[in-house]
Amino acid sequence: MTFRAALAPLVAGTTWRRGVFLLLGGVLALPYGLLVVTFAQLLADPEIPRSLVYALLVIAVVIAVVPLLLDGSRALEIAAVRALLGVDLPEPTLGHRGDRETRLRSALWIALHLVVGALVMVALFGALPMALAFIGQQFGIGTELTSRERFGPLDGRDSGWLTLTGVALLVGLGYAVAGLGALARSMAPVLLGPAQAERIAALEAQASRLAERNRLARELHDSVGHALTVATLQAGAAREVLDTDPEFVRRALTAIEETGRTAMDELDHVLGLLRETGSPRPTVAPQRTLADLDRLVTDACAAGLTVHAQRAGDPARVPAVVSREGYRIVQEGLTNAARYGHGPVTLRLELHPDAMELELVNAVRRPDRADPGRGGRGLDGMRERVLLLGGRLTVGPDGDRWLIRARLPYEETT
Repeated sequence: MTFRAALAPLVAGTTWRRGVFLLLGGVLALPYGLLVVTFAQLLADPEIPRSLVYALLVIAVVIAVVPLLLDGSRALEIAAVRALLGVDLPEPTLGHRGDRETRLRSALWIALHLVVGALVMVALFGALPMALAFIGQQFGIGTELTSRERFGPLDGRDSGWLTLTGVALLVGLGYAVAGLGALARSMAPVLLGPAQAERIAALEAQASRLAERNRLARELHDSVGHALTVATLQAGAAREVLDTDPEFVRRALTAIEETGRTAMDELDHVLGLLRETGSPRPTVAPQRTLADLDRLVTDACAAGLTVHAQRAGDPARVPAVVSREGYRIVQEGLTNAARYGHGPVTLRLELHPDAMELELVNAVRRPDRADPGRGGRGLDGMRERVLLLGGRLTVGPDGDRWLIRARLPYEETT
């Protein structure tokens, strides 16, 4: 080990931050020290009844112990550890009351922080001035403080040894702070780490965020993917009759414009949900439901897809979440039919008092095997939607047809 490496802990910024953390414990220990001194004086005074002193002592001990067990004290310690010791502890779960084991671990940590901090503060205010006095007398500074006193085997005439002792005190104090800080850093995750219930709560929150992001990804895939498919088909059809049917081209361009505008509105909606918490929320587009099914079918027909729709029941009586997911399933089914299918699409939607049943059927281009493109994100999104709502989904080739059949249960709204 080189000389520079040996001195590195004394000048490292982490050592100074850890020293501040330890001194913070000493500052917090001052009221406890005052209580100890006060009750020592009370017990030494024979004129004060012992019963009164003991009663006050019990009350003082209770008041002194309570802060060690509070959730707020643990949160403050975690914040100090994160900032000064550099330990990446998770934030305490809001609204979660720690169990007994967590409180005891936290109380032990705070007690150790106070005790060690008090010792460091005593050493700082005791050994540091002495070390500086020993070093200063070598240069003729403060010699009156050391010339008439003895320090064990040394006196004021042993200036060289006193100087070495002062340097040794400073170096030892620095290494002690560095070592205690490193020990505190290694013990913090053990005593302040999350309890099992907090870990479970954090995992549940993470799972909820992941599920929400997956839901938004499905929304983006279904809405924008459908719009691009419809726009591409309409543009291709318009190109074929550009010179012979300008009226069809005009309608196709209008449909492309409306489809693009709708896609942008839905994209703004999804991006608005993904913005950081607390930032201004943009105006978002309303969610599409089964009430918009006629427009969806009309857009698909305008793109050149023949759709035979059969519908029974009132969409207004379907719960909003089921209505939204049903719309997205039909949208994805029509998008896949436009991309990979052949011929007309038969759409059947039946809304019962307790469930929604929908079916989309169309011919496939290669009856001998399913198109591999149909097994991608769109079908995965369908399965996730149906699974989350507790429904059933059948999707895949059925002879020379492609079949999508879904059943979503619900309680009818009034």
